[in-house]
Amino acid sequence: MSPAVKYTLGRIGLFVVIGAVVYPFGLNLFVTLMIALVVSMPLSYFALRKWREQMAERIDGSVRRRKEEKQRLRAALSGDDENDK
Repeated sequence: MSPAVKYTLGRIGLFVVIGAVVYPFGLNLFVTLMIALVVSMPLSYFALRKWREQMAERIDGSVRRRKEEKQRLRAALSGDDENDK
């Protein structure tokens, strides 16, 4: 499973769990959702650190590969590519 999918599902899961914990207190639904959102954000920062770092590494690798491919294509188009001779 992709690190981005794991991280996103983890964030949603934390939000749902915290919402389920706060819901029995009988607060307004909007207030319950806001509490769940505000509490799940910092909690996910610490609890999901490993998945967030994996996701960032995957994104960084993709960006690096795209830049290298772009540079290679630009060099080939400008005639700097010496492999054809």
